[in-house]
Amino acid sequence: MPLPFDLDLFAGLASLIFTLMILSYVIGDNFLFKLALYIFTGASAGYIASVAWWQVLLPKLVLPLVSNPVQGLTLVFVPLIGILLIVMKLSPRLAGAGRLPMAFIVGAGAAVTIAGALSGTLFPQVMGTINAFDASRGFLNVMINGVAVLLGTVLTLIYFHFGAYAKPDGSPRRLRVIEWLAWLGRFFIGVTLGTIFAGVYSSALTALIERITSIINLFGNL
Repeated sequence: MPLPFDLDLFAGLASLIFTLMILSYVIGDNFLFKLALYIFTGASAGYIASVAWWQVLLPKLVLPLVSNPVQGLTLVFVPLIGILLIVMKLSPRLAGAGRLPMAFIVGAGAAVTIAGALSGTLFPQVMGTINAFDASRGFLNVMINGVAVLLGTVLTLIYFHFGAYAKPDGSPRRLRVIEWLAWLGRFFIGVTLGTIFAGVYSSALTALIERITSIINLFGNL
């Protein structure tokens, strides 16, 4: 049975309306902009809840209890206790019972974050600095790229060196050499932040061009 309306046309009109609602922020914070944010936030929350139900709660909690209650209860006994303790945080009198599972969740999350930062950022940065001095890449390449990478890394780390000595008036002051090197590190940080900003600006401009092109195509199809 054919649809009573053109789905592509409906999606295009909805996209146009939401685009105009978001762009209305140019004239200031207004009801249409807030309404679009609320809709996007609600849709995102609904999607996350749906994913949590179908991929976590249903297969790992509900189905094991329904298919084999004894074995399933054995598998989910500890998580159920944790859930009950966390739910107790809704009551001010019983909130202390939820500290243990919350502490476990925060600790596990911190461990995963630290491990990810080490394996995904720090170690690759160290290896990238080392590989920049690979002699097989040629002497000129090593002298330009390798030295630039090494200086950028060292000077940026020096910028965040907070060791200081007390001046006669009691105020802290870093060594003059550290101050000079930190100023050079500030230059590398500025270049990095400028590059990141250019990338973000380029992505935003690409998204704006895509939206404008979509609107033009929509009116062309009409």
